Amino acid sequence: MSAHSGILLAATPSAWFVTAAQRWQELLVDHATCEKKAASTALSLLFAYPEDLEFGKALSRLAREELRHYEQVLARMASLGVSYERRPPSRYATGLRRGLSDREPRRRLDLMLCGALIEARSAERFEGLVQCLQPELAEFYESLHAAEMRHQGLYLNLAERHAQREGLDWKEHLAKLAAIEADLATSPDPGFAFHSGLPIPD
Repeated sequence: MSAHSGILLAATPSAWFVTAAQRWQELLVDHATCEKKAASTALSLLFAYPEDLEFGKALSRLAREELRHYEQVLARMASLGVSYERRPPSRYATGLRRGLSDREPRRRLDLMLCGALIEARSAERFEGLVQCLQPELAEFYESLHAAEMRHQGLYLNLAERHAQREGLDWKEHLAKLAAIEADLATSPDPGFAFHSGLPIPD
């Protein structure tokens, strides 16, 4: 596993960072979309499991922070003259969803573990982007890194708590989903996005 995150099975290909430095405008737009989706996911989980009050409080705080990050990305876009545009659904998110269990209580566990993997991949890429982007953006991504690591830890803690309560093996579920995530993040990908895989040369 990656020494950086503890749960990722493969590192982002260096070619992804080369492409990100060249296509940083697209990166920012997709990042804004990702932050909105992260907030939406937290709120959806809050509504899906309203009986768990501690769970709801944690996700409410997470949703607020994701929305603040969204606003911060929009501010960077405005300062750099980058316009927002709609992005198609990502191969990464669609692929991860295919690995989810379709029955409770396993589905809730898988949703928490997917959240942890997504946050871990974001943190890993934030760290790499610091080394290859222009100073303003490098500083921005460096400032977000610690928050992504906290979010990863939050989702893992929620997953472990749920697994213990329901008698589930969260490590087994994590291994299955981490393998899917690693393939999506490293295999050839026709599109470019914040969580896309290995760029295919034009």
